[in-house]
Amino acid sequence: MNIDNLKSQMRKGMLEFCVLLLLRHGDAYASEIIARLKEAHMIVMEGTLYPLLTRLKNDGLLTYRWEESPSGPPRKYYSLTDEGGEFLAQLRLSWQEITNSVNYLDK
Repeated sequence: MNIDNLKSQMRKGMLEFCVLLLLRHGDAYASEIIARLKEAHMIVMEGTLYPLLTRLKNDGLLTYRWEESPSGPPRKYYSLTDEGGEFLAQLRLSWQEITNSVNYLDK
């Protein structure tokens, strides 16, 4: 069993949750989201993030707005919708249940 492959699969499964967690603090554009995930050692490529952001928007969990950039083209800033905030609250409860189960089994 390749531990790096398993870690990669676990990160992919957590990516949606992590993006929503980041956006609960305020709006962000894709490059900023990638940088903040990288700071948290969650490495993600643009080719993975953009389809996820589109899906979250289509599901009503995110919205976006265009904003002029001081350098370069306008940026698309993503933000949580009310529904996205409610969904995040449910994810946080689910995450707590999972961590409680793992911690119990790790005793």
